[in-house]
Amino acid sequence: MKYIIVTGGVLSGLGKGVVTASVGRILKSRGFDVVPIKVDGYVNVDPGTMNPYEHGEVFVLNDGSETDLDLGHYERFLNTDLSGDSNITTGKIYKDVIDKERKGEYLGKTVQVIPHITDEIIEHIEGLKADVVLIEVGGTVGDIENMIFFEALRQISMKSYNDCVFVHLSYIPIITTREQKTKPTQHSVKELQRLGIQPDIIIGRCDEPLDEGTKRKIALFCGVKEEGVLSNPTLNNIYQLPSIFEDQNLGDLISEKLKLKPSKANLKGWSGLVGRIDYVNYGADKKAGDKGGVTIGIVGKYTGLEDAYLSIMESFKHATISNKCRVGIEFIESERIGKKDLDALDGILIPGGFGYRGLDGKIKAVKFARENKIPFLGICLGLHCAVIEFARNVCGLENANTTEMDENTPHPVIDLLPEQKEIEEKGGTMRLGAYPCVIKKNTRAHKLYKRTRISERHRHRYEVNSQYIKAIEEKGMKFSGKSPDGRLMEILELPEKEHPYFVACQFHPEFQSRLENPAPLFVGLVGAAADGKIK
Repeated sequence: MKYIIVTGGVLSGLGKGVVTASVGRILKSRGFDVVPIKVDGYVNVDPGTMNPYEHGEVFVLNDGSETDLDLGHYERFLNTDLSGDSNITTGKIYKDVIDKERKGEYLGKTVQVIPHITDEIIEHIEGLKADVVLIEVGGTVGDIENMIFFEALRQISMKSYNDCVFVHLSYIPIITTREQKTKPTQHSVKELQRLGIQPDIIIGRCDEPLDEGTKRKIALFCGVKEEGVLSNPTLNNIYQLPSIFEDQNLGDLISEKLKLKPSKANLKGWSGLVGRIDYVNYGADKKAGDKGGVTIGIVGKYTGLEDAYLSIMESFKHATISNKCRVGIEFIESERIGKKDLDALDGILIPGGFGYRGLDGKIKAVKFARENKIPFLGICLGLHCAVIEFARNVCGLENANTTEMDENTPHPVIDLLPEQKEIEEKGGTMRLGAYPCVIKKNTRAHKLYKRTRISERHRHRYEVNSQYIKAIEEKGMKFSGKSPDGRLMEILELPEKEHPYFVACQFHPEFQSRLENPAPLFVGLVGAAADGKIK
């Protein structure tokens, strides 16, 4: 196998995930099978127990793995489904080694960081099957928690010298004199060299394309060829990056180093989709076939951090393509929501979440959307809020609630899944991953998905209480999607004659939305918002 290792310097948050995904897209367009891996130095086994403010959204895979949000970038750019093997953490590696030690698999030897921890990392990486393995190391060079991963990767590069490329992403600040400063990059590369690693390619993350003088200085002081210094400028649309890198011959540089069979990248289809996003979102105010712009409000409690809703944001970008409609996002704090926050919206989305904080505000937003016929989409907790609001205000079930928030509610319309009641551990114990859903014909959901059986990803513990389904449906709300055994409610909706678009789902459609295959429920929401604005 060939290995491409992406590291970062100076500061975190530069976009290593997007760079890694872009490299993967270039290689895939050249016909290579690519598997990406994200390496995270934290001791959590996975990010599933983390508050979104700590690490952004938790991205869920088909196999139920709770992973870093960068795996979302990988799947969206590569248009592929990954497994939990594509996310490695310090906690996961140490847990595997300790489990082996407890079973006596080390035959009485003293278990040490080197070689046992490094060997476990190497074994995990080499166990993947692909033409090229892309490895993104989280954080920055010099972070103490990542040292053992750098050592393992150094060992891989020593064993596979001609099969390994190191790509270093570094920040290039611009100071008041408009000079692009290379000193931070020089220092981060020296730190990398101190660990025994020499980068082959350096990518400068800067607000502007790198000057030729900047490239020459980086090449001279960091020991790379001038053609190996590339620009990663600030972009309106991150999906442009593969084409920008290919214009700088990144694919050729990597192919030459790894001795890959020469092949020209075919990014025509990808560039066409990206161009359509640019056309709708960043072009002139009015173009042929353009419905104009709509404003969608995301009513949640993590509104201070967009990364908490990253996949939702990307899903709206994907939905602009088929609708030819720009989408502006307004984040609305559910704890301090007021009518004036909702009046100017063309659509409302309530995302998933946990805990009681902000629940009342979300329920108010549902009521506003239902009564004022504002296009609405609820996801996971958003479905729970829709059921609670309808039960209280239409079905007359006073103080109806979810037992997650009120164990003593007289009408537990949302309740804990039976299989969850004996579970005490928090990590990896929810209903996680892809599950099938059967959709009724002649419903809005069927019109959007265009089939009767789908598979979507889940992350929840609570479900619609089956004891209340009859009472709810008698008042007009319909459950148009259910689990194959009919036990779990997956999609609800109000009839089209009563509401232009009122849909909620127990699953997370944003996790499978792609540039090539936008999530149908997002396409429906944006389309309804655009149609409502025209009317």
